[in-house]
Amino acid sequence: MIPSDVKATLSFSDGSPSMELPIYKGTIGPDVVDIRKLYAQTGRFTYDPGFLSTAACQSNITYIDGDKGELLYRGYPIEQLATNCDFLETCYLLLYGELPNPQQKGDFVKLVTRHTMVNEQMQFFLRGFRRDAHPMAVMTGLVGALSAFYHDSTDINNPQHREISAIRLIAKMPTLVAMAYKYGVGQPYIYPKNDLSYSANFMRMMFATPCEEYEPNDVLVRAIDRIFILHADHEQNASTSTVRLCGSSGTNPFAAIAAGVACLWGPAHGGANEAALNMLEDVQRMGGVEKIGEFIKQVKDKNSGIKLMGFGHRVYKNYDPRAKLMRETCHEVLDALGKTNDPILKLAMELEKIALEDEYFVARKLYPNVDFYSGIVQRAIGIPVSLFTAIFALARTVGWIAQLNEMIGDPEYKIGRPRQLYNGAAKRDVKPIGQRA
Repeated sequence: MIPSDVKATLSFSDGSPSMELPIYKGTIGPDVVDIRKLYAQTGRFTYDPGFLSTAACQSNITYIDGDKGELLYRGYPIEQLATNCDFLETCYLLLYGELPNPQQKGDFVKLVTRHTMVNEQMQFFLRGFRRDAHPMAVMTGLVGALSAFYHDSTDINNPQHREISAIRLIAKMPTLVAMAYKYGVGQPYIYPKNDLSYSANFMRMMFATPCEEYEPNDVLVRAIDRIFILHADHEQNASTSTVRLCGSSGTNPFAAIAAGVACLWGPAHGGANEAALNMLEDVQRMGGVEKIGEFIKQVKDKNSGIKLMGFGHRVYKNYDPRAKLMRETCHEVLDALGKTNDPILKLAMELEKIALEDEYFVARKLYPNVDFYSGIVQRAIGIPVSLFTAIFALARTVGWIAQLNEMIGDPEYKIGRPRQLYNGAAKRDVKPIGQRA
């Protein structure tokens, strides 16, 4: 942190002594007011539900400017990474701070590839779940269980343990997601194949069967790889903050990442693309494209309770930079698969057109976001809606690990302990049971 020459002065109207607060500057972004000594000097806390105005950590991994619609991984614009790099290069960047050279990339790819298989006992653990269980329920259990199968890398304070657990998590997440999918549809698990790329291997584990060999389609592999890149990290969102808070207790990396998976499951977070596709299917049942005008009227009516899912973003007050990239991929995939006449996808394209042209949505900056397009792409590829969030978790794992490792290496890190504004009953005495009303 870079101290600013300017300081903030906090004064109180009740005559309490004023307090001088240091201000720090980041590389880019807003300055922050340091309130760490506030309680010790004043006996008061700040109140910030949702932590919308609070920096809980310092980080050099990801930066978002919501007003400009800008997303940077280690300083690199997401547009350049998604166009010029593959997912494992992006993983290397997030973990180590720089893009790999050819030798570093080759070594990293080999290292990850050697760890893609999971302990054979994992499939017996998986059989304990109902076949119709939601994939995120299964993934929460499987990721947490990794610490039972790989207990030689569970010391979060040991750099070597953190390194090997990071590689294991990145390598095994595609295998676990594919296993969860295969279990749900009653098909045999497909083992990883080391001569395929990370994303092609995932596609094969998802869609191959022992009956016939699966040849990954290059357009679809690139689409999945781009989805992974665009979702790899996103600053201090709910699941990342959960991983940091969980890890601050000293728990093992697998448990911390499992906590992130559980948080990501929520429809307001990782479940947004699933919610967007469910919305489209609801509109299709109403009558599809012919009824879209009626649906839009309901969205505009505040009393209808109908929400437009997959549009707008809590952080981006401009166009989500990931959405533009995902829109290009979306149209490439639909063209390659010849699915431009799919009724759900036609409905999605019509809804996109309305949202980009209708003054109601334009004025409110309710642009299609990355969840809208990634949901369409995954559905076109053949991935079931219920698996969307598990794939998001797969992609976000590297970001969670990078954030966790950064926190552990920060000399200022402490176990998380948010404060509260208590408004319950004041102190009172317990009456004997016979005297209670």
